[in-house]
Amino acid sequence: MRTGWFRRAHIKSESCYRLRLLLTHRRNLKRKFLDLENAIRHSLKTFGIRIKGTGRGGFAQAVREAVAGDALVAELIDAMLSARAALWKEYGRLHDLLVKFVAGHELCRRLMQIPGVGPVAALSFVTAIDDPSRFKRSRDVAAYFGLTSRRWQSGSSIDVQGRISKAGDGDVRRALYDAASALLTRFKRKDKVKTWGLAIARRSSHRKATVAVARKLAVIMHAMWVDGTFYCGDPTATPADIRAHAAVKEGRLLRRYA
Repeated sequence: MRTGWFRRAHIKSESCYRLRLLLTHRRNLKRKFLDLENAIRHSLKTFGIRIKGTGRGGFAQAVREAVAGDALVAELIDAMLSARAALWKEYGRLHDLLVKFVAGHELCRRLMQIPGVGPVAALSFVTAIDDPSRFKRSRDVAAYFGLTSRRWQSGSSIDVQGRISKAGDGDVRRALYDAASALLTRFKRKDKVKTWGLAIARRSSHRKATVAVARKLAVIMHAMWVDGTFYCGDPTATPADIRAHAAVKEGRLLRRYA
């Protein structure tokens, strides 16, 4: 301690840990659900059966029809499908609980004004940061979540910039990447960050552009948190238009999960 060979550690609040527990259990249920579904598909491949062209709602009926001629396999698959349905029901319960909390959280609703940022991404970011004053600059948040490039330097001749470090919370990094991908591929209106990301994709690759946009979203979200401002993606929008658009999105969320 006297020599200064230590790093200051931030202890998150108890409420923050409770919300992260909600995110963790929701993620675990979803993974187990997908594991069961993939196990069913893999089992049917043994008999030359492949389930195609069905959504999540019609998957169980399609599987039961495919194995209706074999009594033993039909009984086994029915047990797996029942377990799958139970997992999906409980996953939906936790997801609704998460979205209801986000609907009553002013900061999360404000962060969701950013195109592509949904309830999971907003809550994951807030609970991972907990206290925005931990970072002196907003751009330090990107490095905290492992979205900045690694660098190898030796003397004046070796300076290699590699892939992202992938340090920090992997769940937040994935949520930011998904939000960036949705912004680049699904959002249809004007947006400065989208235009910037598409320019990177044209001269490099879509994956690198998505990582770059995810890094910028982390910086923007922290700056919005500190400044108490709203997101303005359209350079032609007036402050009144921004507030009106934010009120409309918040109203939809509150009406759906009030």
